[in-house]
Amino acid sequence: MTNYRVVNPYTGETVKEYPTATDEQIRESVARADAAYEPWASRPLSERVEILQKAAKAFIDRKQELAEIIQIEMGKPLEQGLFEAEFSGEIIGYYADNAEQFLADEVLENRAGVDARVRKEAQGVILGIMPWNFPYYQVARFAMPNLVLGNTVVLKHAPQCPWSASMIAEILEEAGLPQGAYENVFATNEQIADIVIPSPAVRGVSLTGSERAGAAVAEVAGRNLKKVVLELGGSDPFLVLGASDLDAVVEAAIEGRMENSGQACNASKRFIVVDEQYDEFVEKVSAALSEMKVGEPEDGEALVGPLSSQAAADNLRTQVGAAVADGAQVLAGDVADSGDTRVAPALLGGITETMAAYGQELFGPIGQVYRAKDVDDAVRIANATPYGLGSRIWADDLDVARSVAARLDVGMVSINGANGEDYDMPFGGVKRSGFGRELGPRGMEEFMNRKLVVEP
Repeated sequence: MTNYRVVNPYTGETVKEYPTATDEQIRESVARADAAYEPWASRPLSERVEILQKAAKAFIDRKQELAEIIQIEMGKPLEQGLFEAEFSGEIIGYYADNAEQFLADEVLENRAGVDARVRKEAQGVILGIMPWNFPYYQVARFAMPNLVLGNTVVLKHAPQCPWSASMIAEILEEAGLPQGAYENVFATNEQIADIVIPSPAVRGVSLTGSERAGAAVAEVAGRNLKKVVLELGGSDPFLVLGASDLDAVVEAAIEGRMENSGQACNASKRFIVVDEQYDEFVEKVSAALSEMKVGEPEDGEALVGPLSSQAAADNLRTQVGAAVADGAQVLAGDVADSGDTRVAPALLGGITETMAAYGQELFGPIGQVYRAKDVDDAVRIANATPYGLGSRIWADDLDVARSVAARLDVGMVSINGANGEDYDMPFGGVKRSGFGRELGPRGMEEFMNRKLVVEP
C-alpha cells in the first residue's frame, strides 16, 4: 500500500495515489542530486537566477491551477490557496532578484592588513522535509534560496501532498532546472532516516513539522554530523494590553487564529487579555465567531475550511474534549462532533496550568483566552509554554509594547498589527519551536559555506 495519496477532506474521496519509492529509487535520487551539485554550483549565477525567475513567473501564472490542487489535497479555501501560490512565486523572485547582492563577498577589516574576505558558497545536497499545511510556501522558502545559492535539493513532502509536490518539480523542470538539481522523493520516514540523512552526499537537513518529527530527524542528523534547521510547533500568544480600538484587535485576532483553518505553526493560538479589557474582548470575539461557518469548496470567501484530514480533526476533538473534561469552558462556538473533517470555530476559557491543554498546541480553529491581572502577568502567561515561535502585542502605549517585546521568549514579535511575515524578514523560533531561520537574507545563509580567503 502506498503512503502517498490525495484524499479530499471535503468528501473523503481518494483522488490520486502515487507509489512510494523503493530503497533503490531513493539511493538513485540522492546520487543524481550529488552528481548534479558541482555542475549546478559552477554555473554562472546569472543562469541560476534566470531559471528561478522563470519558475517564479510560473507559480504566479498558474496560481489558479495550483490553488485548486491544494484545495483538494488539504482543504485550503480557494482564495487562500491563490494567495499561497502567488506568494510562493514572489519568494522565488525575491531570491532570484537579490542573489547577486546576497552572495557578494564580504570584505573583512583585520589587524594584519591583509586582503581577507568571506566567500559565500554552496555546500552540496540539502534534504528538505516539508509539511502539508502550506504545500507550496514551505517548499519555496526552503528550496529556492538553496537552489539560487548552488546547492541541490532532495525534497520529501508530506504523504498527503504528492500532487502539489509533483507540480513543484514539474514547474522547476519546465523552467530549465537540470536533472538532479531538485529531486522530489516519495520516501518513507525509515528511508529518510536510514538512507538519505546518513548519505555522505547530504550536507544538511531542513524540516518543518511537529516536535516529534523534529526530534527524530535531529537525532539521526546529529549522529551523522549534519546541520539541521527546524521549524516546529507553536502556541503563539496574542497579548491585548490596553488597546483602544478593540474592534481592530478582534478582527486581527480572528484572522490570526482562523487563517488556513487554524492550521499554522505561527497562528495566534492564545489570547492573553488584561483584566479591564477581558470581558469586552470575549464578547466581541464571541460575536464574530457566531457569524463564521466552515466553508465548502464552492465558497470562495470562507476563512475556515475542513481540517486537512480525518485524523487531524479527530486529534483536535480529543484535545478539546479533554480540556472541557478538565474544566475548561466553551465561551463561544460549538465543539460538537460533526463526525467528519469539519471542526467549527470555538473559543475556550478557564484553562489553568494544571490542565494538559495549557501546554498543548491546538492545531485548528480553536482559540484559547486567558485573563491577565496586569502586564507582568500577561508576560508570565505568554512565556509559560514550551514553544517560542511568534507573538503579537496590541497596546496604545508603545513603550509598554516595546518593553513586553523584549521580555517575550520567542523568535518573532509583531506590535499593533505590523506585518512581520514577509519574504524579506527572518522566520523562526526558540525553545521547542526549533532553531535556525528561513526567509530574508538569512534564509540563504543556513546551508552556506562561508569560506575565508586571505591574500597578502
